Amino acid sequence: MASRKIRNMEEFAEVSGISRPTVSKYFNDPESVRKSTRARIEEALETYDYRPNIYAMNQNRRLTKNIGIVVPYLADPFFAEIARVIENHVIEAGYRPILLSSHGDTTQEIENLDSLRTIRPAGVLMAPLGRASDRTALEDFCKSVPTIMFDSYISGLGDAFVGHDNELSTELICDYLCRSGEPPAFFEMRTPTNPNAYRRRNTYVSTMEKLGHDPHLIQVEGDDWEFERIGMEGGMKVISEHNLPSNTILCSNDRLAIGLLAAAYQKGLRVGHGAGCALRIAGHDNHPWSQFACPPLTTVSQDYSAIAARSVELLMGVIESGERPESHEEIFFEGKLFMRESA
Repeated sequence: MASRKIRNMEEFAEVSGISRPTVSKYFNDPESVRKSTRARIEEALETYDYRPNIYAMNQNRRLTKNIGIVVPYLADPFFAEIARVIENHVIEAGYRPILLSSHGDTTQEIENLDSLRTIRPAGVLMAPLGRASDRTALEDFCKSVPTIMFDSYISGLGDAFVGHDNELSTELICDYLCRSGEPPAFFEMRTPTNPNAYRRRNTYVSTMEKLGHDPHLIQVEGDDWEFERIGMEGGMKVISEHNLPSNTILCSNDRLAIGLLAAAYQKGLRVGHGAGCALRIAGHDNHPWSQFACPPLTTVSQDYSAIAARSVELLMGVIESGERPESHEEIFFEGKLFMRESA
């Protein structure tokens, strides 16, 4: 018998080398997993003498098998992609995903939560609007339903938060742009919809100062989720007024950058790195369309897969234990630099 004492299903999944959702699926219904996987799990059960908390599992069976997934704006392919990955993990764990979009609207976000209450979900995975969210309404919901927050960081909300390390990624792309050409100016909405944008702005300023360069903010008008339009209209204005303080522009997100690329094209400015190029443009997020922009967009990615997998894993842990965590956990994943033709 193994000497290590296994305290919960998460530790059992780790030592058995089988994913947490698959282990959970086995304990809900052993016949629902492949025969070879079932044999590995049962061998590990004997090796580690682990037995799940039957009381907690029985309590969980009184819940529905529904898992709510709430995103701020499903028309954005970024959220469509991460929701797709989360859905797959939820299904793998033996639950039914219920996907809802808040359409960038505070009232709709609250109505989504009210709708979820009526179907008694086992838990919810939520990317809140951020600045436009009603924090009191969200806190009230999180008290009654196990909830893992992802993407848009609002301190202390839900059982845990899983997201992107905006500070580290912004430092990474600022350093690259400064080493490879003229130091960048920062192109953003004057009033961003997402709190991640504020972290990127603040990190840009501090990183430029640390590298010995003056930070330059280019702030354009717009307070909705049509980022490409805002980027194009704002870009047209600053180019026409000759208000670009640098020939290198780091955009707060890829969607704004795609709009700025369109503005540069309409103004006859060639974007890229090398002879004949007037601008370098970079973004943030590795949006699903960024590699298909013209030219393909230099950016720093979010780890969609890791964020989705860890969010679902944490939620399954809360559901299966039948206990809400005593402390709020926050997990941030590093980004990766993608050097493409735009910069």
